[in-house]
Amino acid sequence: MSPLNLTDLYEQDFYRWLTETSKYLNEGNFEAIDTAHLIEELNDLGNSSKAALESNLAVLIAHLLKLTVQADAPDTMKNSWYNSIDEHRQRVQKQLKKNPSLKSYWATALAEAYGDARKLAIKEGQRAKFGVPLHGASDYPQQCPFSQDQILDDDFYGGF
Repeated sequence: MSPLNLTDLYEQDFYRWLTETSKYLNEGNFEAIDTAHLIEELNDLGNSSKAALESNLAVLIAHLLKLTVQADAPDTMKNSWYNSIDEHRQRVQKQLKKNPSLKSYWATALAEAYGDARKLAIKEGQRAKFGVPLHGASDYPQQCPFSQDQILDDDFYGGF
């Protein structure tokens, strides 16, 4: 494949562009690389890692909030929240272990995730049924009440 076609190939067949780019990199044929698109993809990959951290944090924190605010919910409801916390906490821990530099992004990720987590907890709480007491938005703190250590602690399940 002619190096001049890599830019076009990016738009036509991304997977092939990827394999050809990888081949050229392995061969040390840097002149043939579609540098602009490679940089774009590397940036997107970094952004995807950040977005995944934020998403998993949002679900984790939403369920920590629900366990805290809706402590009077039936055990059947709380059990699913415990399971979700365990799953998403494990995902966050794995992301941080595989990508230690994301630890420097923690404060930003938490700030981004908390608003979503709060909204999620409020919406899910408003859909409660079967005689479960409803809690208003004012019951959920505006700022994240949990520390990083609490969020990552395998034995922490909420509480202010």
